[in-house]
Amino acid sequence: MPETKIRLGVSSCLLGEKVRFDGGHKLDRFLTGTLGQYVEFVPVCPEVEMGLPTPRETLRLVGEPESQRLVFSKSGEDITEAMQLWAQKRVTELGKDDLCGFVFKSKSPSSGMERVKLYDRNGVPNKHGVGLFAQVFMEHFPLLPVEEDGRLHDPCLRENFIETIFVLKRWRDASTAGMTRGKLVAFHTRHKLLLLAHSTEVYRQMGKLVAATEAMEDRELFEHYLALLVKALRLRTTVAKHVNVLQHVLGYFKQQLSADEKQEVLGIIDRYRARQIPLIVPITLLNHFVRKYDQDYLKQQLYLNPHPAELQLRNHV
Repeated sequence: MPETKIRLGVSSCLLGEKVRFDGGHKLDRFLTGTLGQYVEFVPVCPEVEMGLPTPRETLRLVGEPESQRLVFSKSGEDITEAMQLWAQKRVTELGKDDLCGFVFKSKSPSSGMERVKLYDRNGVPNKHGVGLFAQVFMEHFPLLPVEEDGRLHDPCLRENFIETIFVLKRWRDASTAGMTRGKLVAFHTRHKLLLLAHSTEVYRQMGKLVAATEAMEDRELFEHYLALLVKALRLRTTVAKHVNVLQHVLGYFKQQLSADEKQEVLGIIDRYRARQIPLIVPITLLNHFVRKYDQDYLKQQLYLNPHPAELQLRNHV
């Protein structure tokens, strides 16, 4: 795990800061109490930081998805340009903070990542809006993982997001220390099984890129690799993908496992496939055999330990 904490952007209200329109907050105890042990938060409240008071009149998005406007609900005052100007300046500042991701406040007209209420000319809402600051952030940082507090209640989305920010932190640490072609090969090797759990196709593309580097400058190679890394991580894992990787791991023990031990693992994998037990059960058993039989290659595979066990993310997927 990284020696320094992961820097993660977050909507300020999710940390318990009283910055919402009604003077309240939306404290998220998973973020502050659980994930906060491993993360250094960089709080952002677009509305307060651009100078609006607390409490304040509510805001809403109006218009069409491609030309949405941010206005006060009662007065109708339009602050679209002011918010966009502030947001452009803020994301430039955030570029210096070495963020590995961002958690937005859902449904917010400034910070909602998706499905924000957007009112048409008749005052009828749909869910095609995107918070103005969130939109600017995602356009400015296309490779950074982003999520919303509501979506993080989904165990699969939560595990995928947190796995991703840990992977990106390892990439950042390697890059800061001085990325080389040799370090790239080592990084790719350690993440092999983790990447396979997301996409065999993108993993193959990454393998070809790493192997065929003669005609490519280092910087171009590393940029291409990072883009493929993010592409792979955005493709969600599934039970079927995990089963494929678990069986792949089992194949490394052909010479060591007894017939009973092999049947035990296969039985556990079948129970996971049937969703009778969570992923942590076969992972724990395989980690036991990695230690018992001193499997050096698998010891290095981050798929088996992608994030701190204390987060209990694989206890629910």
